[in-house]
Amino acid sequence: MLITRVITAVLLLCALLPALFWLPPLLWRAAVAAVLVVAAWEWARMARLPGRLVWPYALVTGAAGALLLLGSAAPNVEPTALTGGALAVGAATEAVRAAYGIAFVFWLLAVPALFATGARPGNVWGAIAGWCVLLPFAAAVADLRDLGPLLLISVMALVWVADIAAYFAGRAFGRRKLAPSISPGKTWAGAVGGVAAVALYALANWHYGNPLLAGEPLWRVLALAGGLLAAVSIIGDLFESAMKRAAGVKDSSHLLPGHGGVMDRIDSLTSTLPVAALLLIWSGKL
Repeated sequence: MLITRVITAVLLLCALLPALFWLPPLLWRAAVAAVLVVAAWEWARMARLPGRLVWPYALVTGAAGALLLLGSAAPNVEPTALTGGALAVGAATEAVRAAYGIAFVFWLLAVPALFATGARPGNVWGAIAGWCVLLPFAAAVADLRDLGPLLLISVMALVWVADIAAYFAGRAFGRRKLAPSISPGKTWAGAVGGVAAVALYALANWHYGNPLLAGEPLWRVLALAGGLLAAVSIIGDLFESAMKRAAGVKDSSHLLPGHGGVMDRIDSLTSTLPVAALLLIWSGKL
């Protein structure tokens, strides 16, 4: 099992890194749209859509994502090459920003409310939730990569730091369960460890001059990265776990041997990247 997991991870890196560093913006967006279709296919199954609707949902989501990704390309492409006019480009860009706003409300208000009531979206509402999860995520992957591959990786690494720290802190100190009905393995100690590790990671990025944090006071960096983004990454992980538990499956699919499915790899990223993109827009860096 471990060998299978390692081989899959190596193959994924061999595909991701050249695309991340060498593909031009429009081809990068095409690759993101392709991944979006696969993720939407997995989501449709977790939302328990009827079998005949799974692929149509995935293709519709991919098409909507492609349009949104063109909107996120607007600042980097001549208007006539993109839509035929500056007005259309402006509308597309506003659609992307609206998607980030929807993601912000979804992750900070709607999902915690679902957790508090114990409700689980299924079928129609599950499909709508999938659009709130996947479409802003796809746009954020494109927008953040436009700032630079290493800067995108620095935001993604925030999630990885939170996950790794939460795992080890939970194993060492975990007693009280964070959400036993959703993910019994997660503990409050793990969550606190993840938040603390992200705060240290944000402090290091600020100290060593990550351009995304340029001009930001340290208190704001710690509050938004160490607090808000770390919390959102945990919420994203828990929400996918809730969807899988409601669907009665352990993994979103078996497409990635040893790893599960695409959604299992991007669960926390789907919540964190759109919120990070929105914060960068508010700060004038995106």
